[in-house]
Amino acid sequence: MTEKTYRIGQAARILDLEPYVLRYWESEFPQIQPIRTEKGQRLYSEEHIKLLRQVRSLLHDQGMTIEGARKKLVRDAKDMDEGNLKEGIRQELLEIKKLLGPGPK
Repeated sequence: MTEKTYRIGQAARILDLEPYVLRYWESEFPQIQPIRTEKGQRLYSEEHIKLLRQVRSLLHDQGMTIEGARKKLVRDAKDMDEGNLKEGIRQELLEIKKLLGPGPK
């Protein structure tokens, strides 16, 4: 099964934005890299839509500057990576604990 994608006009309607805004944000936020067809048409995945909603919220709802929003997205991604790493380590330690069996009585 392939992931659902949206053309720029569809994505803009979903986000209640103009297509030129999406093109501009693409140049300002390196995380926004839509899929390109052979003819160069932009296709946005569900993940892109989620990220674009976050950008819209930071800029429009929270009143951040583009620079501030860019830094926040980078910080959030770093925090998520660290959280995933910590969870992975925790899971490995639990597996080791199971292998070692019950401790001394």
